[in-house]
This record gives sequence, C-alpha cells and structure tokens, in this order.
Amino acid sequence: MKLQPPKIPKKYQPLGFEILHEDLDLIVGNKAAGFLTVAALWEKTNTIENALNTYVRKGNAKSRKCIYVVHRLDQFTSGVLVFAKSEEAQFALKDNWPNTTKYYYAIVLGKMEKKSGLIESYLQEDEEYYVKSTNDNSKGKLARTEYKVIKETQHLSLLKINLLTGKKNQIRVHLAEAGHPVFGDLKYGKKTVNKSHLMLHAHSISFLHPFKKTPMEIVAPAPDYFNKLIEYDY
Repeated sequence: MKLQPPKIPKKYQPLGFEILHEDLDLIVGNKAAGFLTVAALWEKTNTIENALNTYVRKGNAKSRKCIYVVHRLDQFTSGVLVFAKSEEAQFALKDNWPNTTKYYYAIVLGKMEKKSGLIESYLQEDEEYYVKSTNDNSKGKLARTEYKVIKETQHLSLLKINLLTGKKNQIRVHLAEAGHPVFGDLKYGKKTVNKSHLMLHAHSISFLHPFKKTPMEIVAPAPDYFNKLIEYDY
C-alpha cells in the first residue's frame, strides 16, 4: 500500500506558495513573487520557510517537525521551489543538484543579437550585496547561463533559460551585463520601466527522487502578468 502524506486543513496552507507536489520526503510548490524563501536582514518571519514549518506542524506550536531548504529563489522571482522534509532528503537532493535541470522564463529589454547562447562569468558579491562579474576567478564563482530567444516584440524578448549553475542573482546579472536586463529589475536594470513585477519565473525542475530514485519533473505555471507583456503558452 502506498503511503500518502496526511490531508492538511486549508487554513494551514502556506501563503504565497501553491503546493504542486507533496510526498513523505518532499514538498514542491510555486512561489509567488514578493515572498522570501528564507529570512533576510529586513524580514525574519514572513518567509516561505516559516510558512511551510507551520504547514507541516498542522498548527501545533509544540511540534518539532520542520522543513529543510534545498535551494532558493530571489524575493521577486516566482516559480518552482523544492523543500525536503528531512535532513537525509535535503542532503540527497543537494548531492545530486549538479544533475538537476532548471528552466526559467525571462522577459528582457530589447532584441538579442544572438538568439541562443551560453553566458559564462565569475560572479562576486560586494559589501552592498550587489553581484557582478569579475575576471579574477579567485574572487568569484563560476556561473553558467544557457538561453534561447523564443519570442520577440518590438521592444522585448522572451527567453527560455537553462540554469546550469545556481549563483545568487545569476540570471539577472548575466542578462543585464549582456545589455538586456530583465524587465522590471530595479537592482540591475532600468529603474524607470516597471516597478510592479520582475519578469523572471522558474518554470520547471527535473530531478531524481532522493530515495525512490524515480525521475520527477515539476512545472509551475507562470503568473498571468507574463501574458500581458508577451502572449505565449507558458
């Protein structure tokens, strides 16, 4: 008999995180833009991590159940996010992370000269938490971003991105430095364009289940505001 996780009352469903898959070892969901994955200097409690801890505890403040972070998404990036229900599952997923496939959608400013390609650089973060490329590989970490233009309008391009490494702000930095910042990126892009949404979405993730070793692919639908900029079957 196949065991299933218990049904959780709707009032304990996590805010800002639509659960797409749950089993005894994993929770995978679609994070809404604007929500932190984990605590930051400016926000300690209103995070997806804390919301999921409440979720797995079924509202029991005395419960010691908790979830374990596998990877993160930027606060204003939406999309698929994986959490483990045990340290063993967390370690197994992280150990296999180089073999995990992660696709993103990004709407960027302008038309790219090369319609597909690979952007590589060493990224470093300064004391102001600003990430940029460096020629000194002793100061930065190698980041690799593969992209393909899948639709264009007069002023914008829709890219499908294969995130080959997962460094902080990687996609945003690489595209901005290529001259095509993500639409709505107030940190690395043009601050006068769009102050409501960062047009970056983690669309899908493919990996082996940490214990069953079965292949899994979880797809997170893009927010409606993507179609308002560029119509596409996201």
